[in-house]
Amino acid sequence: MMPLDSPIVEAPPGRPRQLAVGLADRALSRDANSLLITFALGSCLGITLWDPVAHVGGLLHLMLPESSTNPEKAESQPYMFVDTGVPRFFKEAYALGAEKSRLVVCVAGGAALGVPGESCFQIGQRNIASLRKLFWKNGVLIHAQETGGRTPRTMSVHVGTGEVSLKTDAGTRVLAQGR
Repeated sequence: MMPLDSPIVEAPPGRPRQLAVGLADRALSRDANSLLITFALGSCLGITLWDPVAHVGGLLHLMLPESSTNPEKAESQPYMFVDTGVPRFFKEAYALGAEKSRLVVCVAGGAALGVPGESCFQIGQRNIASLRKLFWKNGVLIHAQETGGRTPRTMSVHVGTGEVSLKTDAGTRVLAQGR
């Protein structure tokens, strides 16, 4: 598990410091010069949150919808699952001063990769459904999303501006601008 506000290597002048978020992990920061980034979101989901008042940004890279499939793994790696990782991620953001009513939340991933017609587990679709259900129950709005399809994505959030970007083979685009 990555510590909150963990040290980040200095970036070249004029460029943000990058903090990579791995599989089944997350990062939260109050450093306005940080860029939180995760790579290769296939069936996995990337979730960003940003509070423009508290200057808190976060990125979560989760893999599976339900921890009940492997309770031992959920205990050691809670950010692997929607039902254990998302609540913990949001609580950590609140502990840094973020407020639910101000959060800008974006979601990407949930793709169906592999051979067409042979994705019997439909992990990407199940991840999306599980996340939407959890957000609905807790009154969390998704401000922007790009989910599904067959394309892996790289997702980033700039803590200082709240800008969320997605990179695919087709190029890089802004999914959401900060307020």
